[in-house]
Amino acid sequence: MPFPFDAVMAHLKTYIVEDSPVIRENLIATLEEMVPVEVIGTADDETSAAQWLGQSDNACDLVIIDIFLKSGSGLGVLQAARSAQSGRKLVVLSNYATPDMRRKCIQLGADKVFDKSNEIDGLINYCARLASGEETSGFGQLPS
Repeated sequence: MPFPFDAVMAHLKTYIVEDSPVIRENLIATLEEMVPVEVIGTADDETSAAQWLGQSDNACDLVIIDIFLKSGSGLGVLQAARSAQSGRKLVVLSNYATPDMRRKCIQLGADKVFDKSNEIDGLINYCARLASGEETSGFGQLPS
């Protein structure tokens, strides 16, 4: 069931790093239908993602990252995103969300790790909480 978009929910400016065009497009469609997300860019490899995230004029609230990419790795993207700008929420969405990989992602700065095969609802709920300000973040809250 979609979350109601109301005045207290901010649109999350989201950057997606996913190498599969089909998965990327389905993810974008699902997120934009279910939660207030505005996808402002995508990449299918580590180098492109790191370059985009490293540019100071490319601000976003949320980065969703796959581990296995066309070239490079989502682990490198995590490192680049953390060093480029604080305040972004970093989420890993992967079919390879083993306990060891989850630990490694968290160590590299991921805020959350979700399994593509069975935790999409968890990702949607997390995005809704970010947009509503329920998660600790600087966005999704009305100015005082």
